[in-house]
Order: sequence, then structure tokens, then C-alpha cells
Amino acid sequence: MCHIIPPLNSIFSHHPPPPQMDHRKTTFTIFLSIFTLAAATIAGDRALSYLEPTCSQPPDAIETLRNRTPVVFPLLNFQPWSESCSVWSPACSEEVLTVAKRPENVRWLKSLRRRIHEHPELAFEEFETSKLIRNELDKMEISYRFPLAVTGIRATIGTGEPPFVAIRADMDALPIQEAVEWEHKSKVAGKMHACGHDAHVTMLIGAAKILKSREHLLKGTVVLIFQPAEEAGNGAKRMMGDGALEDVEAIFAAHVSHQHPTGVIGSRPGPLLAGCGFFKAVIQGRTGNPVLAASAAVISLQGIVSREANPLDSQVVSVTTFIGGDDLNVMPDSVVLKGTLRAFSNTSFYQLVRRIQEVIIQQASVFKCSATVDFFKNQSTIYPPTVNDEKMYEHVRKVATELVGPTSFTVVPPMMGAEDFSFYSEAIPAAFFYIGIMNETLGSTHTGHSPYFMIDEDVLPIGAATHATIAERYLNEHGVFAQ
Repeated sequence: MCHIIPPLNSIFSHHPPPPQMDHRKTTFTIFLSIFTLAAATIAGDRALSYLEPTCSQPPDAIETLRNRTPVVFPLLNFQPWSESCSVWSPACSEEVLTVAKRPENVRWLKSLRRRIHEHPELAFEEFETSKLIRNELDKMEISYRFPLAVTGIRATIGTGEPPFVAIRADMDALPIQEAVEWEHKSKVAGKMHACGHDAHVTMLIGAAKILKSREHLLKGTVVLIFQPAEEAGNGAKRMMGDGALEDVEAIFAAHVSHQHPTGVIGSRPGPLLAGCGFFKAVIQGRTGNPVLAASAAVISLQGIVSREANPLDSQVVSVTTFIGGDDLNVMPDSVVLKGTLRAFSNTSFYQLVRRIQEVIIQQASVFKCSATVDFFKNQSTIYPPTVNDEKMYEHVRKVATELVGPTSFTVVPPMMGAEDFSFYSEAIPAAFFYIGIMNETLGSTHTGHSPYFMIDEDVLPIGAATHATIAERYLNEHGVFAQ
């Protein structure tokens, strides 16, 4: 960072030198002042944040200064302004947010997000997105492991010692043709970042820069997880299988939301997102009528939630596909049903799985048909519910209310959407939260997975600061030297 050098006489005293100082003392003062300026210059450049301007130093000079052994002058005791954050205070949150919102940083974040948005990549195909992330990490001299789960990255900042806290961002896009006409529209036909994952990646890269500039304050290690294939449903499991959560004791993640104004953060303790699964049933007509059997099964499936489930325990069973024959005069040999199920607890979820299978098979037998039901368990398409640990939720709430203000944090209701972050939350204490992007003036009002989806980019520095503060403050309060 660019340190401001105080007047020479104030370095030693708040009082001017006495008029009777002899020439030898004057010479000594000038000589020591020159060395003081040199020391401050070197210290300033060595403390240079990647988020800061370079103070007009050419890049090669900066690199030279970074690699040079520092000169220490005990007389100065010149400490970075953020040293006070060894004990967290509201001023520390303000420091992080102020750095994130600097105009040059906002321009950089927007540029990153637009580059990612223009080149969307589907699940396990995020090769260029992953390369962009690694290039940014290389510039910041942040170490990382790659590849995990084909395109995933696990980066680390801090001491390399416990505790380890993780922040996760998903990278994949959707097979949707973008309908938003703007300068940085998707350049890949039939693919679009229609769920905000481009913003998620950008915010985590932004957090990485903030955390790297404050690395000397970290009382442990921050793990940055850039995950592929959230939309495919098995990116998180594959990342875990490749060691993404090694040594990690807590994990956090955000998702942009069109339901909240830009910068408003929302979450809740306990169940936040539903468990989600899919099924495919094949009903074979041996001597019976598979169309009639399948029709009866569809009707009976609707009774599982309406007649068997606790009305205060939200559940969903929906048949979304019915495929039979295509000849008007011939009975098909079989009928295929496909559908989805949702629930907010594992108990309710697996009760639905059991009852769906029973209803379809038994209804088929009533009409002298046979049936098989596949829940795609081997493809890892079953998402468990996303459940926020109460202590981790409280950490997010505490950070958010201090960072963006108590009126910009809200407790949200549970939603029937699903997220593969749930695999992480099953394994270790976790908290998932939303960050608002709704801006009617910009037209940022459309739900995710819409071809008209867009975001208010003013959210990017807020998201970066939120991630960085969640991680640093967690280590501050849970590290070995936490006070």
C-alpha cells in the first residue's frame, strides 16, 4: 500500500529541534532522515496489496522490492494500518469493505465477471473458466491444487496451519440461449450463465485478493474452493472425493438472489433448501394395459403428500414426463414416467423415495403390469437438504450485520430449490446465504435459469468483502491465538 511519510521532524518528536543544535547533530538528523525515507519506501512497497495502486513504481521495480530482504529500523516501528485487526472490531469490517469498493477494484471485478459471462461452460467443461481463475491466483502468488473433479481448484491463503475454513464458488453455466441484449452477452450459442455462477467465481477471486493483502493477520488457513458442475448435481461430491475438504472444519457459500435488493444478505438457521431427487419408472404391460396402470400411478402419487405428509413439513412429488406409444391404434408395450421429489429433512426425503417406489410398483400390479423405478443413485443426482449449522449461520449473520448494516440482513424462509452445497453441509458445519442482485432500473428481476436473467454488478465488491470477512473473522475467533 502507499504509506504517507510524515514530516521529518515529526518522526522523532512533535517539537521542532532547538535552535542551538550544532552542525554535527544537524548532519546526523539529515543522514538518519534519508535512511528513514528509504526504509519507509521499502516497507511500503513490500506491504503492497494486489488491490492497491502501485504508487507509480514500474512492475519490474516492484518485483525487485518484493524479493529484497527488508531493512529494519527499530526507531520507526512502522506498522500497517490493519494490524489493529488482530482483535476484530467494526473498523476492520469497514476496512475490508472500503478496499473492496475502491473504483479500480470494482472495474477489475466487473471485467472478470464479464469475461466469464461471455464464455459460459457447462458442467465438467469449465476448462477456460478454470484457467482464468488459476491465472489470477498465479498473479497473486496464491498456491493451489488442480485439478480436482476435472476442472476444480482448491487454493489456500494463510499460515498453512489449522484451523482451516473454506469458501466455495460454483463455476458452471446452463444450456440456455441468452435473451438479454447487452455488450457482454454470451458468445457461445445455447449456453449462458443464467444462475449467477459467473458472479460467484468473481466474488471469490475478489475475496482472494483481499485475504492475500491481509495474510499477515490470518490466524489459520482459508481454503478457496472453485467447484465445477453444481447444476449437474455431483460436482460437490466429486470435489470431496478428491480432497477438497481435507482438514477443513467449516465451510460457507453464497448465491445471488433476484428476490432481494442489491447487497442485502439473507439466510436462516436449520433447513434452508430442500433435498431433491429424480425418478424414472418403466411400466411394462405383460397382459395388462400399461397406459391405464401408469395413469393410476400418477394419480396415486399425488396422494402421498396430500394424505400422508405432515402439512407443516413441506414436501413435493411431481410427475413431469409421461411417454407412451405414438400409434393411435396400437397399445404400447410400456410407459415411462419421470418426475422429481423434494423435502426439507432426510427422514421425509427417504420416506418419499420409499413410497414412490411402492405406489408405482403396486399400482402397476393392480392392472397386471410390472414396474421398475430408478432414482439415479449411482449418478449422484440425489441432493440432500441444505441445512445451515446454527453457529455457522450466526457467524454469517454477525458478519453481515456489521458489514452491510442490520437493515441489510434478513432471515429468509426455506425454499424448495436445491443445491449440491448440501453435500458439504452433510459432512461439516456449514452455512449458505443469499446476496441480493435485484435492481428494477437495470432489469435485474428475473429468476435464475431464465434466458432473461441478469445481475446488478454492484453486488460484486460486496460479495467479495463478505466472503473475505467471513473467513478472516472465523479464523480470528477460532484460531490458536484467538483472543
